Amino acid sequence: MSKEMICIMCPRGCHLKVSKDLVVEGNFCPRGKAYGIEEMTHPTRILTTTMKTKSNLHPRISIKSKEGIPKDLIFKAMEEINHLTLNKDVKIGDVVIKDICHCGVDMIATKNI
Repeated sequence: MSKEMICIMCPRGCHLKVSKDLVVEGNFCPRGKAYGIEEMTHPTRILTTTMKTKSNLHPRISIKSKEGIPKDLIFKAMEEINHLTLNKDVKIGDVVIKDICHCGVDMIATKNI
């Protein structure tokens, strides 16, 4: 069994075919090979969303994961975020949730409040 995907590591957008043995075809650079293997073995995504705040002026703040979160934890992370409320002022880049879903990735602010 193999999986077909489009590489997003550069603007070229190579059409990759990755086998279960982690043989990558269709890549024009080493980054494409690494991307294909990563997608087959441990796919991650940057999570961008908003979070409730106590501020009347800014009832929600935009946040994102500092690194990729395992794809299978995205919905669990959203549940965790939706149950939290930020009650302090933050600057862009400040950690607002440490170690989301115990996966080792922090959520950071993308807006000053």
